[in-house]
Amino acid sequence: MLSTRRLVRGLTTSLIYLVLILLCAFMIMPFIWMLSTSFKMPDEVFGFPPVLISRKASFMNYTYLLEQKKLLLIVGNTFFVSLSSSLLSLFFCSLAGYGFAKHKFPGRGPLFSFLLATMVIPGAVTMVPVFIIMRTLKWVDTFLPLIIPGAASAFGIFFMRQYISSINDELIDAARIDGAGEFSIYSRIILPIISPGLVSLGLIFFMGSWNNYLWPLIILKSPDKFTIPLAIASFGGAVGLTNYNAQMAMSVISIIPLLIIFLAFQKRFVEGITAGAVKG
Repeated sequence: MLSTRRLVRGLTTSLIYLVLILLCAFMIMPFIWMLSTSFKMPDEVFGFPPVLISRKASFMNYTYLLEQKKLLLIVGNTFFVSLSSSLLSLFFCSLAGYGFAKHKFPGRGPLFSFLLATMVIPGAVTMVPVFIIMRTLKWVDTFLPLIIPGAASAFGIFFMRQYISSINDELIDAARIDGAGEFSIYSRIILPIISPGLVSLGLIFFMGSWNNYLWPLIILKSPDKFTIPLAIASFGGAVGLTNYNAQMAMSVISIIPLLIIFLAFQKRFVEGITAGAVKG
């Protein structure tokens, strides 16, 4: 009887691992195909039968990108926009989260509920009004619309509020008794404690800004100010003229910084997400 149970458990475990392996293969296959296509010749992209590893593989597509003088400028634009918007969002979201979590003021509950309600509004609904505001401010074709409007997101404030709510009030009260001001408490006590959550939220913001395509497409007009998603789209053209090899090579290049950042902060990211889920 005991051996039968062990056999059933072993088969169940093996089946679970098999399903997980198949799911991982299904999810990673597009990235493998993208990497493979970036080394192919143009006539091999739609070849039949499909070839995963090309016999004529070369770095021709990467050489072509490196010959483009604007490549470093495009990567720099994307990094500047992503880093600036992420840092600004972290500051305002953590500051607002601290206010909602540790300060009692009239209308706090309804205001927070209204804030959460805005999360169900699709971004496409607000895109036209925000663009009109940006045009009135003469910010079109600048980086400001990619940084300023999203500086305080409802999701970020909610995330920080839930994270900061778990901090003991006695610690904050002791700091107030010692004469610390509110901003001093926020900067010297709150921020160090919530650093795992800041890293997690910062990575989410950074990746979202790095991969953002639609809003930069509407705002940016000058090729010198293009971000990576716009540069990838610029290789497209009429049917039969799209440079898929260059698109795939540019996509691989765009993933490398995100991969490095994620691997560098992976431990903090997992800690922040796990702690936020438990503390919420």
